[in-house]
Amino acid sequence: MARTNLRSVSIARHQDKPALSKGQKAFNSLIRQIEKRRKQLHAWETVTPAFRQRYVDELVPLERVSATLQVRMVRCLDQAYAKNELTRAERRKMAIVIANLAGDLINEDVDEGEELKAIYDKYSPTNYDSQMAAEVDGMKSMLEAVLGVDLGDDLDLGSPEDLLQRAQAHIQQSQAEWAAKNAEREAQRAKRKKSPKQQAAETRAQEQQAQISLSIREVYRKLASTLHPDRETDPQERDRKTRLMQRVNEAYQKNNLLQLLELQLELEHIDQHALNSMSEERLKHYNTILKEQVRELDQEIVHVESAFRYAYGIDPFEPVFPDTVLRNLAVDLKEIRLNIRTLEQDLLHSKTSGT
Repeated sequence: MARTNLRSVSIARHQDKPALSKGQKAFNSLIRQIEKRRKQLHAWETVTPAFRQRYVDELVPLERVSATLQVRMVRCLDQAYAKNELTRAERRKMAIVIANLAGDLINEDVDEGEELKAIYDKYSPTNYDSQMAAEVDGMKSMLEAVLGVDLGDDLDLGSPEDLLQRAQAHIQQSQAEWAAKNAEREAQRAKRKKSPKQQAAETRAQEQQAQISLSIREVYRKLASTLHPDRETDPQERDRKTRLMQRVNEAYQKNNLLQLLELQLELEHIDQHALNSMSEERLKHYNTILKEQVRELDQEIVHVESAFRYAYGIDPFEPVFPDTVLRNLAVDLKEIRLNIRTLEQDLLHSKTSGT
């Protein structure tokens, strides 16, 4: 993760040239985009441990308590159903409530799963295992149609996880086959004689990439020549330069131009005037590098958010933000505590009333 407390890099207006050029504006815009994404990643780094702590210490125990109480409620309703005081309409409504509650608890993988399954089958017009098998079979048909593959007839129709793993394996195999075919096509295309226009475009792309690499290497060399710890005789200063050189090497290995420029500013190897005076050609190369950094940061944010959703069972399409997840968790905690109190009161009332 890049440091967020370094001196800010930007091109400023000055009296001789009050209006920024297109390249300078693009440079400043890209720097702001990178800083915004850095802050977002830093926010995720900060909030995730706090969220995990509250989730494990508070929400998970409450969910266990809630599940235990709900199982007791299913048993209580099952017993109440057997009594003759209920009307036919009340029995229909209670049967629906019992089946829905038991089915939800089975899906939560509680210890009383087999007992709940028997209760579900008692009050539902369909058998639980048969219903799950039909749902998995429907998912299988849909995935086969979408993926254009045969997922086989040896699937465990009681296990959606087995189906999803099989589909994922087919997707990975298809991707590998596509990559192999694409590589073969590219190799064949490379063997064919290129037209003068294609050769010119390829040469320009190679030259641009060489200039981009040179731009980063120039900044790196200036920092490395000054910070090289082996040239320092003072032990404390050698340690300081060693730490700085580690940051420089890390930034260079990642092609992180912004971090290298920030280090230059921090060490006063460049000043604001040098930034303001960068040539348009240099800016062009720098902007290309910074655009790639924005793209990489976007990918990192997507990965962090996807991992967070997966870890805590959040819907894949539900937006998550580091500044709201703790607030949302607090709402969930308040709601589950309220539900627990309601369940406890209902169970107590059922016990005292004998229903």
